[in-house]
Amino acid sequence: MTLYQWFVFFLILQVIHFIGTWKFYEAANRKRWEAAIPIYNAIVLMKIINRPTWYSILLFVPIVNLIMFPVIWVETLRSFGKNSTTDTVLGIATLGLYVAYVNYTQPLNHIPNRSLIPENKGADTISSLLFAIVVATIVHTYVMQPYQIPTSSLEKSLLVGDFLFVSKFHFGARVPMTTVALPMVHDTIPLLHKKSYNNWPQLPYFRFPGLEKIEKNDIVVFNWPVDTVYKFFDKSNRKADKPIDKKSNYVKRCQGTPGDMLQIKDGVVFINGKQLILPERAKPQYSYTVTTNGNSFDQTYILKELHITDGIYQTAANSFIFSALTEESASRLKSNPIVVSIVKNISHDPEPSVFPQISNTWNKDNYGPIYIPEAGKTIPLNADNLPFYKRLITEYEGNDLKVNGTEIRINGNVVNSYTFQQNYYWMMGDNRHNSEDSRYWGYVPENHIVGKPVLIWMSLDSNSSGLNKIRWERLFTTVGGEGQPYSYFKFFLMALAAYFGITFYLDKKRQANS
Repeated sequence: MTLYQWFVFFLILQVIHFIGTWKFYEAANRKRWEAAIPIYNAIVLMKIINRPTWYSILLFVPIVNLIMFPVIWVETLRSFGKNSTTDTVLGIATLGLYVAYVNYTQPLNHIPNRSLIPENKGADTISSLLFAIVVATIVHTYVMQPYQIPTSSLEKSLLVGDFLFVSKFHFGARVPMTTVALPMVHDTIPLLHKKSYNNWPQLPYFRFPGLEKIEKNDIVVFNWPVDTVYKFFDKSNRKADKPIDKKSNYVKRCQGTPGDMLQIKDGVVFINGKQLILPERAKPQYSYTVTTNGNSFDQTYILKELHITDGIYQTAANSFIFSALTEESASRLKSNPIVVSIVKNISHDPEPSVFPQISNTWNKDNYGPIYIPEAGKTIPLNADNLPFYKRLITEYEGNDLKVNGTEIRINGNVVNSYTFQQNYYWMMGDNRHNSEDSRYWGYVPENHIVGKPVLIWMSLDSNSSGLNKIRWERLFTTVGGEGQPYSYFKFFLMALAAYFGITFYLDKKRQANS
């Protein structure tokens, strides 16, 4: 929906609210017109139902308002003596229409300054639970979101089984575009495996100011731009037309920022002609072919010395493929007495599957140069470079594009240039030969950015069991920063012990004083 369409939709909701509640306002000694003024009517309603004025803010926060609306319907009914279970059920089940029914058919006796203390333990529990869900939804949507690493594309920096906290505020919290969705879940309802959202209505893209901009080498969580899968890792090949903020979450390292000219030479990234220097924590890996003297590798050596659990394939009696080795691991492997030779598998043959899927000499190791679009910048547009920007122009920026021979029309006008409406980024995995990334599907639009991983709070190794399954050295380590990762888990335990100790002491002191 466009901003204009949302404005019309918002006005329609205000009209519906006025029609369904104006008698409630008059019964509470307010003016009829107060039910018709957008935003102000919500503030007045909070006074009528004896709730804090700031509650009205929650009615305009996407996703959170889906929880607040039923609360306000029930609170409105109770403020006029409709306290029965039937009234509560009808208020929620009819999506608030029962409030309008009461507005026209029942005598309305307002109860000013009614008690807000729940009458029984069950009601108190429900009230506390709703408040907890509202707070958790706000945190999850606008502050911090948990995320699990599902693939090895950032192996060494982030491991499969890492559980992260992803900051929404570092790059600026994105307001949910999908307005009707279950809180705190992504695209699928757990256990039921059903879609967790409704495609309509959609809010226009808006992002709050962030603490920082995305820089080269930042690890970023984003919505996979070309995602149409029904569910991540679903093998049924079902497809879905997903809204932007419900596309599958990916995590990669940003290698190109808006305005950059990116090129890959023999697996090494160059930006504007200069080699991109990776941070110390980044451990790029490549595929290597290893030839031995006929002996096989000792599994203990592979696990403990090279820290490799999979990705080793024997192609002949004395030949092995290591699909993901760092240069450091390759150097150690080379010194093994059974190794005759070790060769990095750099591709020089054309790879038709790389973006933009046209006939050229590019592949995953030798790619580009390619321009990373920047908002406000204008480029010449012709038949040769159109494949790079076609999806961008149509799907990401919502234009109608038609091509007739060499003639290009955008929104009905013949053009020979194009001005980008938003910034774009180039995302790649450190596991260079085992990562489906921008080399295969292109640019990541700014409106697809989710957040910045900041902390690994848990890490589980699927190849171990018991307490050994927990990678203790990775608990409470930061994702970014200089130097090698450092675990702050012991400080967390100390803080937790201090909290419980102080709480226990204060409880004992209160009991003694009473």
